[in-house]
Amino acid sequence: MSSPEAAAAADESPATAPTLPPVELLDGLPSVVTDGHGLARAIEALGAGHGPVAVDAERASGFKYGQSAYLVQFYRRGSGTWLIDPTGFESLASLGDALARTTWILHAASQDLPCLREVGLVPDAIFDTELAARLLGKDRVGLGPLVESDLGRHLAKGHGAADWSKRPLPDDWLRYAALDVEVLVDLFDILAAELVAAGKDAWAQEEFAAVLAAPDPAPRRDPWRRTSGLHKVRGRRSLAIVRALWESRDALARQIDISPGRMLPDAAIVAASIAQPADRERLASLPEFVKGNAAKHLSRWWRAIEQAQSLPESDLPAPALPSDGPPPPRLWRERNPEAAERLARARAELAELAESHSMPVENLLPPDAVRRCAWSPPEPLDSATIAAALSDWGARPWQVSLTADALVGALAD
Repeated sequence: MSSPEAAAAADESPATAPTLPPVELLDGLPSVVTDGHGLARAIEALGAGHGPVAVDAERASGFKYGQSAYLVQFYRRGSGTWLIDPTGFESLASLGDALARTTWILHAASQDLPCLREVGLVPDAIFDTELAARLLGKDRVGLGPLVESDLGRHLAKGHGAADWSKRPLPDDWLRYAALDVEVLVDLFDILAAELVAAGKDAWAQEEFAAVLAAPDPAPRRDPWRRTSGLHKVRGRRSLAIVRALWESRDALARQIDISPGRMLPDAAIVAASIAQPADRERLASLPEFVKGNAAKHLSRWWRAIEQAQSLPESDLPAPALPSDGPPPPRLWRERNPEAAERLARARAELAELAESHSMPVENLLPPDAVRRCAWSPPEPLDSATIAAALSDWGARPWQVSLTADALVGALAD
């Protein structure tokens, strides 16, 4: 199961050597579906299965531009396991249609839903095993640890961050991909029963529906500001160099379909912006530009720097973007000590409440909603106004009903 940052890698890696029996393939390693005949067989088999369907997708994050799926995996009882190469099809919508009104089981669904939609796979309902585990207060919620704790098996991990655009895909990668979906249905059975026993199944359904309804992330304003190491850059002219290099890199990476970081590392962008080289030769002398794509496309990078250096002052970027929300909490004590006190009381109250319900506090209530309420509480401050504010800022009904009264008490002067 791959993700943009190989999310939860530490959580997926056991601290000690595995002593549990390994998860084995249910019916051998399936072949990869690459043509229309194979897809028709998959559609027929999966449509004839019973119960929920386990779904996963593998991407090539860190190798290719964007987050497209390069392998999609399905497992359903009565249907077997199916590995499908989406790059060979214009759309997989016909497969999605065959699974309409079927619950799709995913782990960390928000990571895979965008790339599934991209190939025409849109579920009507989901069950997120990672989110279910969080609501149940489990200590480790990565797929590997959950399989160990709940199924008593060891699930080998290690290929999530691989280049899944590679063809042909190695058998050990395909085995990894198949196992990731084959464990999900058994895991679903256990987690769903635990949610019911804990009285949290209705809460989970609200959470799953919210994940499914969430739109794909909107393009960021000034995405170049997320360059790693930007905090080292001082001055608007240097920021302009960061912006110019980032935009030039992004355009080229998109054109040739390669991860931007492989085209020019963030460290090189920051180094050039700090050095502000006076000519192409001085740029070439920087250690970050002496090899690889940084050296191969040196003329391109120098043109971007020249353009940034020639900008009039009025076109230089501002040091920071204006925010529509409160400042970072670390600044509150100085800027608004009363708000800082409110936030401290609210966090303490919510931590106690989360502990009583055996779940992480960030799943009890979105942290951004808490900060906004503490920075500028609604007036008059009562349960109704807090409930309305929390709903406006993305809290689900179950979260509002659990926390509104507690927040009123914590935020009152």
